Amino acid sequence: MRTEENLKALMGGEVIVDALPYIDQGYDEPGVREAALAMVEEETRRYRPTKNYLEHLPALNINAFETEVMKHEFERMQNRLPMEVLTMKRYELPPPPPGKMNDLTAWNESVENSSAQLEHQATRICNLELMMEYGCEAWKSYLEILVQLLAAAQKQLQGLRKQIQEVNWQRKSMQTQGGEKLRALEAQWVGLVSKNYEIEQACVHLEEEIQKSSLSEGKGVEVNDVPEEDQEPAVPGSNATEAMSIEITHQEEQQA
Repeated sequence: MRTEENLKALMGGEVIVDALPYIDQGYDEPGVREAALAMVEEETRRYRPTKNYLEHLPALNINAFETEVMKHEFERMQNRLPMEVLTMKRYELPPPPPGKMNDLTAWNESVENSSAQLEHQATRICNLELMMEYGCEAWKSYLEILVQLLAAAQKQLQGLRKQIQEVNWQRKSMQTQGGEKLRALEAQWVGLVSKNYEIEQACVHLEEEIQKSSLSEGKGVEVNDVPEEDQEPAVPGSNATEAMSIEITHQEEQQA
């Protein structure tokens, strides 16, 4: 079988690619899968890359999307430092400390903190009002963009699947035509081999008849004697003995 011969050749180091999966048989036979896996393992063991197949690509920048906060956090994790506790101080409105109740600077800091938090809350209210007014339209626009991207991706996917299907159909057609031609050649080869075998058997039978005739007449006759041009070669069959007897008689008359 061609598949087993290919596997043996590949295991021996030779590379012969003549498999026709659409017409070949025997892939599910015992031992074929194990042989293929052994070939893969052997190739993996012997493979030593001699060239960087990614050299045409730019160097990988793993820090391209890192922000300062992320870098700081990665450094903290690398140094095994504890995570900083989330502070809620910015949301508090503490008065000046008891020892600074009469300090104007402390009161100014408290007022500035209150103003900052008030402005923050006002900004949040403004953002909520904007979201209530424009949020639905913005979300619809975002969904429309996603739908367009999905349609474009599906169209590209369909195009790729169509190309794959065309390649598979072409390969199947080529292999089917090649398989028919191979089967025809194989049948022709079997016919020629059978015919050669029949000719060899007829020659053997003719040699046996010649030897029997020679022994019966008491004279040796050469096995490789070539008949004259005006004589037709004897055809093995039921009249082979009679034909050889006539030929021997003719030779005796010539010798006399």
